[in-house]
Amino acid sequence: MMSKRIIPCLDVRDGRLTKGIKFTQNVDIGDPVEAARNYYEQGADEIVFYDITASAEGRAIMLDVVKRVAETIFIPFSVGGGIKTVEEMREVILAGAEKVSVNTWAVKNPGIIAEGARAFGSQCIVLGMDVKKVPPTKQIPTGYEIVINGGRTPVGMDALRWAQDAERLGAGEICLNSIDADGMQDGYELNLTEMISSGVGIPVIASGGAGKPQHLLDVLTKGKADAALIASMVHYRTYTIAEIKDFLADNNVLVRRSW
Repeated sequence: MMSKRIIPCLDVRDGRLTKGIKFTQNVDIGDPVEAARNYYEQGADEIVFYDITASAEGRAIMLDVVKRVAETIFIPFSVGGGIKTVEEMREVILAGAEKVSVNTWAVKNPGIIAEGARAFGSQCIVLGMDVKKVPPTKQIPTGYEIVINGGRTPVGMDALRWAQDAERLGAGEICLNSIDADGMQDGYELNLTEMISSGVGIPVIASGGAGKPQHLLDVLTKGKADAALIASMVHYRTYTIAEIKDFLADNNVLVRRSW
């Protein structure tokens, strides 16, 4: 059995760590490099870095910040935000990332998933999915719609169908972000997570809504997620990663611990 992964998420805006609610109301909460080093020392399994306005602003990721983070941690590091070509993927990997996350531009040009998988291997390609609950329609039968440009633009695409298409194209992992749950700290969107986790054969990282260790236990068991992304609960020092992992281990969830 594979260990469940606990992954702090660094949302970065203008080079600073930020946190919002439902992809809005973002506030500056510090230095992403310092935060990454802190989470690495606490026992994080991976770090995810999102340049959250790169797509909406039509610019490349801030590679200098990526390099500075990569120099301070020695665990897998996934980077996303505005990546639209294989060359940009290569630049991010050369800056120190083990994985690249594609989201908006993968929706606009799904071929980038296949191109990236051929160039670097599927294990390097993460599909970021920003999802919002909507009334079910013929076009969106599950009632979960894909939204791009940092949660700004709904595209009329069904989340489950897109996840399965991306897997066929060569994505090696999915990071599933619930816009409705984001920043609320009331728990992950379990129905959405279980649906995607059961509908694909690649690992799914649940994202959006973590406020206490019980929420991680729920999404890793009931939601069938392979990993859980966390932000507010560690950014605001409500919990340490060690405390979260101890709780999960006490509830029979296999996690990696070095203490």
